[in-house]
Amino acid sequence: MCRRRPASFHAVLAVGLALATLCGCQRGREVEAPASAPAAPADPVAVAATPELKDVIETTPAYIIGISYPQEAVRYPPLARALQDYAAAVQDQLMQALGELKGRRPAVPYDLSLNFSLVAETPRVVAVAATGSSYLGGAHGVPLEQRFVWLPQMQQMLAAEQLIPNAADWVPVSDYVRAQLKTRVQRDLDDDHLDPDVYAEQLQMRGGMIDEGTAPKPAHFARFEPVMNADGSIRALRFVFPPYQVAPYVEGTQTVDVPARVLLPLVAPAYRPLFRAG
Repeated sequence: MCRRRPASFHAVLAVGLALATLCGCQRGREVEAPASAPAAPADPVAVAATPELKDVIETTPAYIIGISYPQEAVRYPPLARALQDYAAAVQDQLMQALGELKGRRPAVPYDLSLNFSLVAETPRVVAVAATGSSYLGGAHGVPLEQRFVWLPQMQQMLAAEQLIPNAADWVPVSDYVRAQLKTRVQRDLDDDHLDPDVYAEQLQMRGGMIDEGTAPKPAHFARFEPVMNADGSIRALRFVFPPYQVAPYVEGTQTVDVPARVLLPLVAPAYRPLFRAG
């Protein structure tokens, strides 16, 4: 449950949840990972057709692109294709933004920095985090945050609406996350020693952002990665909230770990064996 300050690359870059519309200085739209992969096991033809995961480095006077992949993901062709699809989508955004300039060179080169990292790999759960930034002009860029959870034995990508299919069951998750985030905000404001009026204003504003960004809907919890026990079971899910979803841009990406003891009563029966509480 950490708080990370945004990194800068020319400017701090990114595509976060609904951020493109909230940040008027940005042209791009949010890029979502595919919600799920084909349920049927991958056949040899499909595996053979999976392109290699090749890192990308391109530098021109108009743009810079850097993309890196974990080579372990090649072992899971549908997951590898999902990573490639996401990278292709954010690259397309950059190229479309350049096309809108009609041959003019941007004052500051546009750039895309995207790193895929393996965060879990067991026989039952493989997870990849995508983090980075995309600068397409303006005061700053937009954070890129996405998560991919592949279940090899089930041959499917795990999405939030599959994990907890009952809409009402997102309420306990929302309540838990809100409590953690609001406690964090109050602690930070206490450390800042603000005037009482400013303190109250900030507390109300930040609390409102948290309430809105964690409303009990699967879309608000679409980005998550497993926190694993030593035996390969999941002890918690780390939900990831890009800038502007639950906190101002300067606060960076926020994460909250929701323990298995909270999740297990809510999770669909098919996925409960993946978890172990305590």
